[in-house]
Amino acid sequence: MTDLTSVQDALQSRLASQRVVFWHDPAGEYAADLDALNFGKVKVICVHDNEFGVKNTLLADHISKYLVYRSGVIPRGTANWLLDLELACGVFTADKTSMLQQELGLNDPALLPVIEQHQKFFTAISRKQALEKLVNDGDDAARLRAKMCQVLVKASGNKLTDIVRELLVENAAGKSAKFDDLVTFGLDQFFWDGLASIYRYSSATPTIDDFVLWMFSRAIEDFASTTPDEFRNIRSDFNALRYDVRTQDVMTTLASRAADALDVNAKFEHRDYRELATITIFEEIDRKVIVDLASAVATQSVVPREVADIAHQRQHSLWSAKYAKLYEAIQSASELLAAIAALPHAIASAAIGLEKYQTDWFRIDQHYRWFTYALQTADFQKPLEVLKAEVDKQYANKYLYDFGGRWQQALEPMSEWKSAALAPQAKFFNRHVAPIVKDGRTKVVVIISDGMRYEIAEELASMIRSENRFDASLSAVLGSLPSYTQLGMASLLPQSSLELDPEGLPVLADGKPTNGTANRDKVLQAVKGHAITAAEVLAMPGSELRELYTKHQVFYVYHDRIDAAGDKAPTERTVFEAAEETLRELLLLVKKWTNANATNILITADHGFLYQDIPLEQAYYVSETPQGDAVTKTNRRYVIGRSLKPSPSFMTFTSAQAGLAGDLDIQIPKSIHRIPQPGAGTRYVHGGASLQEIVVPVIAVNKKRKSDVRAVNVDLMPETDKITTGQLAVKLLQREAVTDKIQPRQVRLGLYVGDTLISDQPVLTFDSASDDQRDRYQKAVLYLTQDADQYNNRPVELRLEEPIPNTTQWKSFSKGNYTIKRSFTTDFDF
Repeated sequence: MTDLTSVQDALQSRLASQRVVFWHDPAGEYAADLDALNFGKVKVICVHDNEFGVKNTLLADHISKYLVYRSGVIPRGTANWLLDLELACGVFTADKTSMLQQELGLNDPALLPVIEQHQKFFTAISRKQALEKLVNDGDDAARLRAKMCQVLVKASGNKLTDIVRELLVENAAGKSAKFDDLVTFGLDQFFWDGLASIYRYSSATPTIDDFVLWMFSRAIEDFASTTPDEFRNIRSDFNALRYDVRTQDVMTTLASRAADALDVNAKFEHRDYRELATITIFEEIDRKVIVDLASAVATQSVVPREVADIAHQRQHSLWSAKYAKLYEAIQSASELLAAIAALPHAIASAAIGLEKYQTDWFRIDQHYRWFTYALQTADFQKPLEVLKAEVDKQYANKYLYDFGGRWQQALEPMSEWKSAALAPQAKFFNRHVAPIVKDGRTKVVVIISDGMRYEIAEELASMIRSENRFDASLSAVLGSLPSYTQLGMASLLPQSSLELDPEGLPVLADGKPTNGTANRDKVLQAVKGHAITAAEVLAMPGSELRELYTKHQVFYVYHDRIDAAGDKAPTERTVFEAAEETLRELLLLVKKWTNANATNILITADHGFLYQDIPLEQAYYVSETPQGDAVTKTNRRYVIGRSLKPSPSFMTFTSAQAGLAGDLDIQIPKSIHRIPQPGAGTRYVHGGASLQEIVVPVIAVNKKRKSDVRAVNVDLMPETDKITTGQLAVKLLQREAVTDKIQPRQVRLGLYVGDTLISDQPVLTFDSASDDQRDRYQKAVLYLTQDADQYNNRPVELRLEEPIPNTTQWKSFSKGNYTIKRSFTTDFDF
């Protein structure tokens, strides 16, 4: 495009939007080209000492369009008789800088020096076009430079925080191209001036590396200053960067680098972990808190509530994802050790023991599983080595062994294997299935997970209740003895009599074999039933499952993860991983069956299990060898035979005493003892009469028609409606305890005037399950930014926001009104 063509296009653009255009050409560069320019019906007037006549013409004719061309020196001030019209219409000039200004649509003469200073910026059409989309006619010099910075660093906005974000992202990646562009195009000093005026960062030789170090050194001190509000803007933007999921990885990278330079380890090595709980920006702090907190838990010098509070505070750490498993493990260890310490010295009766296990004691097994699995899946275990040794020792010795002995004492008076506290497992069908299907039309799905003990089922029931429109209730039955797979599976079938095979396989139900899915299907056919494996269901298309559901009234679905892993020596230490897989798969099975129109679902197990993650001591094995006329089956936890010889090491039952048909005897090693077996695993066992093995869970699942899951209610508890300093302290109340149906809520707070944010945005998590309202209060402090200064004596709005699922966006759910009443403000801008 030639210069003349550019000028004509620019003039036509002006004439398209206004009736009169003044063209100043001081050097007369285009005087000879006026006739070559084609403006159609536009009248061209040349000014040559005829200003008064020109003015009269323009004022008299309100219809025609005019181009008024002036060359030579233009009189200044009142000597220019056309000044009023030029001010009203604006003046077009065709020098390069002015052309650029006009192309950008900027009329302020004060912007000409800015454009002139940064001419190099406009040499690339791509940069010029990008800037053209951003500028507005009201932009001043600072805003124009800020938008040029936005173009160069490819930021989403032109505020200082937008520019800084892009430069920190680049710096964390070890690159500098964007900052180098600021230098190349002369905008670096503007950037440093902005950091100085807005953030209060200054240096004789500023660099991005130095700024990062300065920023984190201020953060260590929580941006404290002897000058009120000095660091309020960097505090606000720092928190925005660290809580934004898009820049958290960047901040961790920069924090690691800063920690080395600031020697964070030396600074905090002698501080108490409780004092460090709120410092959430350095990995070294997490490491120290974890090591010291784990040590305190191991010695039981800290209570579970305090551990939970510290773990809750650490959720806001930049490193929370990396260390979440360790904090989970520490919390579970704390709960476990406290629960073991609170165990009674005796169990009054078996019935009381069975009831207490369902309400309280199962939590010890659950916390042990959570602790062990969290540690197994953590990136590193060394920080918790001492704690693990203490947990394993207390769980194995004080709980499984010592307390198991107390449970054994409660069992001693039993002459028959039955209890008033729990119905026998062999009555499962009659008590749980038959009442549902008695009308001959209502259907039921029974999911049986091999080895799913009570504490796992309790977690599963909680997970199901957490799903929208699902409900789940948990009860238990007394597992059959011996508590092994074949007998447990047979006990769940419709039958009136169970009889053991001398070698344990198969178990006969009313004389019919029950081993394998095919045999169980034959038994179920008598009640319009069908047996199928979980793997078959999970692999089945939804339409096929819906069709299958129409063909039968009773469905038994057999799932096997836990026992499959635990019963083999090479894989027994993966049993807690198998438990996690079981939880996921059973929840998926429930959803799949409900999608196939099932409304009544029962989930149960054949037996539970004992597990400890450390090798067994010799004291855990019985020293006697089972004796009798015929010892037909010996397992680590039970013996089957005829005329078995009574022994102090075993509980002995006849088939009749165990609720079975036939003439076989059963022996169970007392407490948690094992019978030595070559090649067999020892950590995972079942078959005996421990609480973990014989309290067999039964979950009843129903699906509701109405939505019943919601976030916990959080209310603002205002203590004032005025903001008189550079910060606002607020108290918030979690209205109710978190449950399966009332779920935790993440809340972000911010002060706004319209859509303008004038504070930082702290994030809180409300997830307390405490019934005591005093435990559910949280406090937050919001720090005003300099944008708040212009709203003194004006109303502002405190917004409580929550995340929009599956996005990085937030939405407001509650508001509070305040008025800024400050006696001192500052005035800085970027």
